[in-house]
Amino acid sequence: MTTQYLNPTDDAAKQLFSKSIQGELVMLNLLRFKDVADYSNAMDIAPQKPISGRDAYQIYIKLTLPLLRKSGGDIIFLGKCDHFFIGPSEEKWDLIMLIKQQSIADFLAFATDPNYQKIIGHREAAIIDSRLLPSEKLPTLI
Repeated sequence: MTTQYLNPTDDAAKQLFSKSIQGELVMLNLLRFKDVADYSNAMDIAPQKPISGRDAYQIYIKLTLPLLRKSGGDIIFLGKCDHFFIGPSEEKWDLIMLIKQQSIADFLAFATDPNYQKIIGHREAAIIDSRLLPSEKLPTLI
């Protein structure tokens, strides 16, 4: 069975927050959706009728975006995707998203916001697998 990734490990979180990243941070998100969203761990926010993972993620984005923007962040790219042109042929992704955050501190403030914690169940209900790659802006080389 292939390992699936839904949430960061404690070690990954410690590694990210122990870095001395200065300034802007961009997070590359790769997402694969469930056919039917699974709200078994978030019954209090479950829709009355079954919905697709993609639809559950759309709810997540709609509810999360104001909180993200309040923390100084934003979605800078959202697009559909499929298989890699260069990369493992067995990996297929449904959505790519680039999130910009002003700083690692702003990202932490967003991720720990109690209002965000109330809606994260939509994300967990929606996705079957994901990748989140934080990147630090480099100075212009040209």
